Amino acid sequence: MQTTEQLAERMGIELVSLTLEEVVGRMPVAGNKQPFGLLHGGASAVLAETLGSTLSALHALPERFPVGLELACTHHRSATAGFVTGVARPLHVGRSTSTSEIVVTDEDGRRVCTAKLTCLHRDTKPRSA
Repeated sequence: MQTTEQLAERMGIELVSLTLEEVVGRMPVAGNKQPFGLLHGGASAVLAETLGSTLSALHALPERFPVGLELACTHHRSATAGFVTGVARPLHVGRSTSTSEIVVTDEDGRRVCTAKLTCLHRDTKPRSA
């Protein structure tokens, strides 16, 4: 997987642990805020899709290639400093799709966002732009 100049890198996302049961990552709030000084909801979505897609890749590769199909996020509270941590766990893993739940929490363990990502497992590798 290429990482140079990729969105996850620009957002400061770090993968902490990767297993078939869960993928854990974290992201700084600083640099990922909206104009009112709160963590941008889109930043939580990027973290969620990064972790959920990584989990799908662990299950699908190398035979199949996961691509995001649908992402739904519910934002529960704001974060203003420190890091947020996301944990992606599989809800369904099949041959053609997988669905993950991703829970994003602040440094005090409070839920910031709950997301659900469904990935399509393609037979062919997506072409680069």
